[in-house]
Amino acid sequence: MQLSNSEEQLMQILWKQEKALMKDLIEAYPDPKPATTTVATLLKRMQDKNFVDYVQKGRSREYFPLVRKKDYFSKHVNGLIKNFFNDSSSQFASFFTKETNLSKTELEELRKIIDQEIKSK
Repeated sequence: MQLSNSEEQLMQILWKQEKALMKDLIEAYPDPKPATTTVATLLKRMQDKNFVDYVQKGRSREYFPLVRKKDYFSKHVNGLIKNFFNDSSSQFASFFTKETNLSKTELEELRKIIDQEIKSK
C-alpha cells in the first residue's frame, strides 16, 4: 500500500521522532502548521493502512511507525525499477549515474559501494 504526499510528509516526521504525541508531530511541521484535525485524519488513514499505531498515554495517544523507513523506500525503488526501467537494475543505474549530475567523487564512492557488494556475494 502507498502513502499520499501528505501522509508521507507526516510519516517522515514520525520516522525521525520514532514515537510522538499529536502536539509533537504538529510542532515538527514547518509553518504554516496544519490543523490538529488534519493531522488526526492523516494518522487515522495511515493507521488503517497499517503504517502507524499508537499507545494510549492518559488522555493522549503516542504514535509510532509500524513500517521502517528503509523498507518503505526499498519497496518504492524496486517499484520504480520495475515500472520505469523494465525491471532492469542496470538501466536504472545507467539513468541514475548519467542524469543526476553526480560528481566524480560521488561516482567513485558509488563504485566502492558496488565493488564491496560484489565481493560480499
